[in-house]
Amino acid sequence: MHAVVKGFRGFAAYMGSLMGADAYRKYLDHFTATGHPGPAMTEREFWRDRTDRQDNNPQGRCC
Repeated sequence: MHAVVKGFRGFAAYMGSLMGADAYRKYLDHFTATGHPGPAMTEREFWRDRTDRQDNNPQGRCC
């Protein structure tokens, strides 16, 4: 049973990655690694900025 749960969690993490659910974590990792001055965007600010950029610069996407 443990293997099934572990497999499901792995699949869920993979699907979340495909959908961009881990984008804020990746942003924070990049922000910290590159040593930007000042505070990082909050999660709310990050998603608002990302949505605005996608709306202003539409690219080919499924939806």
